[in-house]
Amino acid sequence: VQLQACGGGLVQAGGSPRLSCAASGIRFASYAMSWYRQAPGKQRELVATISSGGGTNYADSVKGRFTISRDNAKNTVYLQMNSLKPEDTAVYYCNRFSLRIESPGRTWGQGTQVTVSS
Repeated sequence: VQLQACGGGLVQAGGSPRLSCAASGIRFASYAMSWYRQAPGKQRELVATISSGGGTNYADSVKGRFTISRDNAKNTVYLQMNSLKPEDTAVYYCNRFSLRIESPGRTWGQGTQVTVSS
């Protein structure tokens, strides 16, 4: 499994970047896909999930500000981030959905850093 996220960077508070993550080595269309993030000194947390059928779910901290979407033809999942806050600063990763975020053998890409300046 290879997961390549991009689209992050230094963003001002209130900004609206769009993250992309291309997946390979999996039957992408068959899986629920998620975005996760890890802030400095904190555990990785689940941010947003999109099912194989397109249903979505969000962490309370990003609900109403972030939108997850997917393009199965491109094996790509997106995260539209709006109204960014400094507390959104983190490395963002995509992966298959799992509540066992750090389960053994789980492969992670390099993620993409999002830094929000106030």
